[in-house]
Amino acid sequence: MTRLEATGTRVDEAAALGGDKDERRLALIGNQAFLIHNFRGPLIQDIIGRGWHVLAMAPDYDDTSRAAVRSLGAEPVDWVFTRTGLNPVADLFAMRRLVRILREQRVAVTLSYFIKPVVYGTIAARLAGVKRRYALIEGLGYAFIEDTAESFKRSVVRSTVKSLYRRALSMATGVFFLNEDDLSDFKRWSLVEPSKATVIGAIGLDLNDWRPAPAVTRPVVFLLVARLLRDKGIYEYVEAARRVKATHPETCFLLLGGLDSNPAAIAEAVVNSWVAEGVIEWQGHVPVRPWLAQSSVFVLPSYREGVPRSTQEAMAMARPVITTDAVGCRETVVDGKNGFLVPVRDADALEAAMRRFVDNPDIIEPMGAESRKMAEERYDARRVNKVILDIMEL
Repeated sequence: MTRLEATGTRVDEAAALGGDKDERRLALIGNQAFLIHNFRGPLIQDIIGRGWHVLAMAPDYDDTSRAAVRSLGAEPVDWVFTRTGLNPVADLFAMRRLVRILREQRVAVTLSYFIKPVVYGTIAARLAGVKRRYALIEGLGYAFIEDTAESFKRSVVRSTVKSLYRRALSMATGVFFLNEDDLSDFKRWSLVEPSKATVIGAIGLDLNDWRPAPAVTRPVVFLLVARLLRDKGIYEYVEAARRVKATHPETCFLLLGGLDSNPAAIAEAVVNSWVAEGVIEWQGHVPVRPWLAQSSVFVLPSYREGVPRSTQEAMAMARPVITTDAVGCRETVVDGKNGFLVPVRDADALEAAMRRFVDNPDIIEPMGAESRKMAEERYDARRVNKVILDIMEL
């Protein structure tokens, strides 16, 4: 009679899957604990479904996020580092801690996402003797946003990040990108070997968790969900809202998102001044789904993205989208079909797009239906996960 493991997996079945149970340990390395359950849930479940033990590593666990990760079947592991800022001494100490953790946990595969986890996670995995090391590039962030008034600080950060990426990705087994533009830039800057790179389109989401909601057409309610950064186009959103409300005061403009330590962060006092002016309603960092259900149109005037999760959620809930004709954003809208594309940093064009919905609310429902259809075709997490896990040979 074959002995059964505690999980119910036969010893001979574990061997057939690629080795002893202790050898099938994967570390998912990220930079915020609350994102793991919300954004990585289906991926973790699919990895576990292939017989792997998942270690979910992040720097800021609390009791709630720890319990949420355990509910997925993964093991939360604390790895302390600073999410933003470039302090080489602190980052090197954090990397040393990570090397020790990966060795102690006998990790066989790593998958890192966001800049610091990709850089230091990949290098640490190599130093710890991890056999397979994968990186997920979900967008290029602050350092790579083109700015007409290029600051010296942004230029230095960009140069530093490029150097770190080049070093780390040379040690990666494979690198996943969300859009062709990011991959093209990485190849042009010689940051990644083309043979290691795969464009997956989007991480996707569980479409059963994000079901269509009835259209809201009167009054028209616009919603922007993003961290409070200038690069998300929040100033343009507020200016367009101010102009539309001047002639259509019944129109509502919602802003969801938390304050941030990023160099492009918007001060709380500025946001509160917009609220006091009556231009927007700011709800802070709150669950998104209830607010999407109350909205008519989703807006993201960002300067650059990977493929934004917030827009995918809005599309899955059958919301039309106004976004920019920018890297990672343009992939989510077929102009005139499920929404409208506007130029980056153009409050005039954003205002005009908003007015099309205010003046013609009957287009909200059919455009929202097109968004849902596109989400089903492009953003099904289970389909995307299969591509990722097959490439990783899990």
